[in-house]
Amino acid sequence: MTAQDSRVRKVAEVGPGDHFCFAFADDAEQRRMVTAYLSDGLARGERVLYFVDRHAPAAVLSWLRSGGVDPDAAAARGQLRVATAEDSYLASGGFDPDAMVASLQEEARDSLEAGYSGLRVSGEMSWALRDAPGLGRLAEYETKVHSVFAGRPASAICQYDARQFSPEQLRMFEQCHPAAVELDPWYSSSGLSIAPAFRAGERVLRVTGTVDYQATGHLAAALEQTLQWPGDVRVDMSALEFIDLAGLRVLVHTAERLGEGRRLHIMNLTPMLCKVISVVGWDEHPALVVTSSEVMA
Repeated sequence: MTAQDSRVRKVAEVGPGDHFCFAFADDAEQRRMVTAYLSDGLARGERVLYFVDRHAPAAVLSWLRSGGVDPDAAAARGQLRVATAEDSYLASGGFDPDAMVASLQEEARDSLEAGYSGLRVSGEMSWALRDAPGLGRLAEYETKVHSVFAGRPASAICQYDARQFSPEQLRMFEQCHPAAVELDPWYSSSGLSIAPAFRAGERVLRVTGTVDYQATGHLAAALEQTLQWPGDVRVDMSALEFIDLAGLRVLVHTAERLGEGRRLHIMNLTPMLCKVISVVGWDEHPALVVTSSEVMA
């Protein structure tokens, strides 16, 4: 299968020195990532900090319990702390990037002095959409906070809810991070992965590997789910190795089923496959937009 995008990581791959972002569009996606990330940190003997905003602390603790973790015991021994945005990012009544960076540096030092193997942090960033002093400095903070984690046994994932942040905002914050945490794939095998993702602030369906006659049904099932997405549907084919004619028909059929005014964007398709679509005449379909990988490069 095609090598993974260097700016994308699975949550299990997040480790010391990493400061990544995570964009999501539904609560289940967030819950799975948070549960996996926090549980892994606790199992590794790291101190874990979680900053809530949209959710209550009790909700995060319940996610961990559902994942087989005893958060109460971890909290009692000081390994786990769940705090609100008011007690962390906005502790001074507004947002001070330098004060927050200093606070996290102190947390990293204290964690090692207390005997933990490192520090693991994640925060719900929706607090940045409030009306409070200093919130225009969030991008500055995301850049400065690299120093807390780089070269240290510490990591962080900043969470951005795509239902609240605009594509332009998501693009900006994505660029402030070295990499992004990917969503769980809807289908995965040795030869094919189909996963929802965010690219340049837009939600996309990323197809990696080979779509042959055996995989056409899995592609169709994934595209069926994208019909529930708002607006246009984007399919990223930059990591596609091969797709047969049946697979291309599935894409066209999906475009035909979109509502009025919506379009299916097939992005980063190889020039050869673009030519196949053109020869068949599918590129003339009003709901289908095909962009070659040469154009996107």
